Parts: sequence; structure tokens; C-alpha cells
Amino acid sequence: MRRTPVVANQFYPGDPSILSQTLSGLMPETAKKQRAIAAISPHAGYIYSGSVAGETLSSIIIPEDVIILGPNHHGSGAPIGLMSHGSWDMPLGEVPINEELAQLILTYSTLVEEDEVCHRNEHSLEVQVPFLQYQQKKLTIAPLVISHIPYASCEEIGKTLATAIKKYDKPVLIVASTDMTHYESRQSASHKDQQAIRHILELDPQGLYDTVLGQRISMCGIMPTTITLVAALELGATRAELVRYTDSGEASGDTNQVVGYAGITIL
Repeated sequence: MRRTPVVANQFYPGDPSILSQTLSGLMPETAKKQRAIAAISPHAGYIYSGSVAGETLSSIIIPEDVIILGPNHHGSGAPIGLMSHGSWDMPLGEVPINEELAQLILTYSTLVEEDEVCHRNEHSLEVQVPFLQYQQKKLTIAPLVISHIPYASCEEIGKTLATAIKKYDKPVLIVASTDMTHYESRQSASHKDQQAIRHILELDPQGLYDTVLGQRISMCGIMPTTITLVAALELGATRAELVRYTDSGEASGDTNQVVGYAGITIL
């Protein structure tokens, strides 16, 4: 399968030269990039969340191979769907699926399914790719779309990803794509999001999962983020750093109905 973009010219520029200029402005030159196990990055239109995503992903070394996890906003396809072959035809050039890494994930998981349907209209992974591609010209991806699943399933998939990465035996970055609280006042969104962020910074996947569901925090990528925390711990993560938190009101001026955005690196 050759996947074509679904939100180019909507969430981000579809013209390669304009996109490159946009990314250049969103990704500050960092004197010293860190090697990270994982990153958590927002997926709204670049005018809203692009600065957070850019600051977060420009602060770390992007290896050639990246696993991207995003939520299923449309409900189509498999509950846990992996695109295991083909490529993504992006404005900055074709990005191949890492078939070796994808097959390792499928080998060690009883829950992940090969599925292309869940990827066709899902934007949460797509918007991450230009940021990664801008820094890593030899980028390959293993993309996973995750629906609502129990914590036990998140834990199993997280351990599966860690096992696959260890067997792959090359540097792999995990990127969890998520926005935070949706369409509440800035005060309410910030209060709720700080609860979730605290558990991420404490590397506490169970606490994050329970808090987001228990407090009804509308963090769309809770499953991908929980899975990423589990995998990162299995891979030896010792700390997480908040790069930046903001909300859509910074760009729109409307602080009555905001969406929160957090950029976090896991090291």
C-alpha cells in the first residue's frame, strides 16, 4: 500500500518548499540534541500545536527508524492496527514502512493486527512525519493506530514494542501522538492536563491511565501514551522532561474553548 496524505494543505502545508520553510520556523536550532527513548508530541494543525511539536522533536536525535503511535479518531479498522508494508507518500518525499520492525512487532504480539483501513483517514500519525522527516532524511516508520483498550492491553503492547526494539538491535525512537484536554476553558484544561502530565513525568503509566479515565480528561492519545511509557520503562527510561505546555488559545486568542498541547521527551 502507498498511503497518500489526508490532511496536507489542512493541518500543514502540502507544498514541499512552503512546508520546509514552515518546519524551519517551528524547529529551533538546538546546540545539543539528546538521545531519547521516546517523545510525546501533539497533532493539531501546525498553526496551533506546531511550535510544541517542533520544539520537542528538535530537542532530540531522530534515528532512521521510528515507531509512531496515534489514537483512532474515526473508529475504523482494527482496534490495534499496524501498517506493516508499503510506504507513505508525504510532501517532503516517500517514507517507507520499516517491514522488519513491523514484523517483529507482529511476531511478539497477540493483540496487534496488520491493518491499513485504520490508517487511511487518521491524521494523528501523519502530522508527526514531516517533523521527523525534516531532521532524518533516511526515515522509516512503523505506524500503529490504537483504539480504546484496557490497561492490561496497553501493558502487553508496550512490552511487545520493547521486545521488538531489543531484537531489532538498532536505535529506534517511539513517538506517541496526543493532544490533551479538548474544548474546555484554559483554567479547566490546564488543571486537568497538569494531573496527566505529572504521571507522565513520574513515568507512571498505570497512574496516567487511571487518572485520565477516572477524571474524564479528554486526552485523545491516552492509549498511545500509556503504551509508550510502558515500553520506555522496559527499555531503561529513567526520566521524562516537559519541553513545553500550551493550548490553542495562544494562537486563536479564545481561552474559553481550548485544546491543550504538551511536548515531552522520555530519556
